[in-house]
Amino acid sequence: MKTKPLKILTLIRWKNLLMITMAQLLLKYALLEPLGVNTSLNSFEFSMLILASICIAGAGYIINDIYDVETDTINKPDKVVINTAITEKLGFNLFILLNCIGVAIGFFVSYQIDNNALFSLFVIISALLYIYASYLKRLLLIGNIVIALLVATSILIVGIFELLPGITVHNQNVQLAVFKIIFFYAFFAFIITLIREIVKDMEDVSGDSLTGMRTLPILLGLKRTAYIATGLTWFTVIGLLHYLESKLYKNMYASGYFLLFIIGPLIYVSIQLLGPKSKQMFSHISQVLKLILAFGMLSLLLYKFILLK
Repeated sequence: MKTKPLKILTLIRWKNLLMITMAQLLLKYALLEPLGVNTSLNSFEFSMLILASICIAGAGYIINDIYDVETDTINKPDKVVINTAITEKLGFNLFILLNCIGVAIGFFVSYQIDNNALFSLFVIISALLYIYASYLKRLLLIGNIVIALLVATSILIVGIFELLPGITVHNQNVQLAVFKIIFFYAFFAFIITLIREIVKDMEDVSGDSLTGMRTLPILLGLKRTAYIATGLTWFTVIGLLHYLESKLYKNMYASGYFLLFIIGPLIYVSIQLLGPKSKQMFSHISQVLKLILAFGMLSLLLYKFILLK
């Protein structure tokens, strides 16, 4: 089999890695720096944190595809890369290489801020991605929750490295207030990713059922799973409306942005989930949820005006 180097970009999900990069850059340059909080990383060290994050995430996508060859051949044969454009051996070597680079850079960044204990985060994330691909994803809801937690961690890690090491008696109120904003975004990413993972399981139910997976749609059926996803969607909508009412109601532009680009599309998703069930519809909903997550992160551009008004 002839290797197709450009397919490596598909294998590591370069679009998803770009979203991680965008989210972390926005947290640094659209939230932390404009607010003038005490941060721990300079521009070079922060770029290394991003590189560590995307290397480990890319490695996770590779090992997931290696373990998913059988199910992907059924669910999405046109998108299978392992053993069609890239050998499994090369894929596994890339997985090891990216993990080693990511963990090594993670140690460097932790050392630079004189907090070597934070290095363990990169090791734990790397190990979890392997365990997820090889075992956890086959367990009811556990795999979905683990992926959602890891996506949330890619956001929370910015606050952990930038804000927590710089907390002093004099600035702790400000540092923790901004950390709460980052936590809000991490939770938003968690819940949207969890809904999306459930929807993707609904999309892949035919292949998953043939390969021994124990997902919600397989155990409960598509209709009941759609009710669960709809419930989580409305939980998110209600939470965002409360956030708007308590934090952003004074800012017309911020309120309009959240209503138009996040809350409105979430209501659309809830309606579609209760409609006719088809693989194409679930794929469409998954893409809409990805856009909602992207628009959610882009809303960080508003905080300079919201908090400094």
